[in-house]
Amino acid sequence: MPDNRTHEQPTDISARALVKLAERAALCTPAACGAAATVGPDDDHGGPETKAAVTHPDLAPLLTVQWATGEGPVPATLRTGEPVAADDLLADRRWPRYRAMALDAGVRSTATLPFHHDGLTVTVTVCGFRPGLLDDRTRTTATLIGDLATRTLASDHACERALTEVDQLDTALRSRPVIDQACGILMHVLGCDADTAFGLLRRQSQRTNSRLVELADGVVRTKGRGIEAKLARL
Repeated sequence: MPDNRTHEQPTDISARALVKLAERAALCTPAACGAAATVGPDDDHGGPETKAAVTHPDLAPLLTVQWATGEGPVPATLRTGEPVAADDLLADRRWPRYRAMALDAGVRSTATLPFHHDGLTVTVTVCGFRPGLLDDRTRTTATLIGDLATRTLASDHACERALTEVDQLDTALRSRPVIDQACGILMHVLGCDADTAFGLLRRQSQRTNSRLVELADGVVRTKGRGIEAKLARL
């Protein structure tokens, strides 16, 4: 592994912060040949919502094999909430597939630390070419960096969640008038009340696998012409 250049391309603020965390973890561990970092919800142990960053491409398969097998220092850390170290993978036989892949990549020792904040779990894994990776000073520095980074990631996550909720609310507010208009047209054409009109519109949306607002917009544009024939098929 020639250097610690990052090979994960971030797609948002949280991913960029995760890349920086992996890089800082490697830099603050003198014996490290690289590092990896993951972030996901507290209940997502390597699931689809987990994001990851590595400082070298040879480390990416080490994360992949852990997600595939459910075995390795990261899954163990996520299950227990405690740091997990492998001081010498030549002698440590806990995770056969991970161990074989790590040794093939030249990784002799690893140490994984977990961090929790505001519903997120972050792990930081540092890897070394030689046995024995973490001393007390390195552990303290890595813990401080990881804790600060986790709080930053949690803030990013909360901001993204809030923006999503605002977008959903804005869509709902913009959609409501056209849905109300469509219900009014149905009430006039079919001589029904508002609840019945909305129920008919919703069932038509489900049957045709169409968005409710798009169906309502069609009713408004056509002023309800031909709607009786469509609804008769419900």
